[in-house]
Amino acid sequence: MARSIISWAGAALALAFAAAPASAAEHVVNMLTRGSDGTPMVFEPAYLRIAPGDTVRFVPVQPGHNAESIEGMIPAGAEPFKNPFNVETTVTFTVEGVYGYKCLPHYGMGMVGVIQVGAPANLDAAKAVTHSGRAGEVFTGLLAEVAN
Repeated sequence: MARSIISWAGAALALAFAAAPASAAEHVVNMLTRGSDGTPMVFEPAYLRIAPGDTVRFVPVQPGHNAESIEGMIPAGAEPFKNPFNVETTVTFTVEGVYGYKCLPHYGMGMVGVIQVGAPANLDAAKAVTHSGRAGEVFTGLLAEVAN
C-alpha cells in the first residue's frame, strides 16, 4: 500500500513538472547611432531567432531612435508594435513568423531588423515588401539568414 502511494505521488509530481510551461526568454536589441563594427544607425543584433512567448527589450543606448513593426512584415494575427523615441520598450512575441521592424527616422539609412519567432510562416510575404534606401539591401541579407 505504501509503495503504491509513493508511486502514485511520484507519477503525479512528474506529470506536474512535465505540464509546467517553459519559462520565456528575454532578448535585448540595442538601438545605436554607431554599431560595434562602425556601421552607422543599427540595431544590434539586427537578426534574432526566438521562441513564441519570448520577449525582446528594445534599448535606446544612444538617443534619437525607436523600433516599430513594418506593415506587411508581420504574421497574420500578430499585433503591430511601435515604441516612443528614446524609450526602452519590451515586446512579447506570441505569433510565429517573421517580424520586420525599423527605426522611423533612420529607416532609409538601413536601420532595420528582423525577429524570427518559431517557424517563418510569412517569409515570402515579408520578402515581397519593398523598401527605400539602404533598408532594402539590409533586409535582403537579414531575410536570407531567416531562409537558412
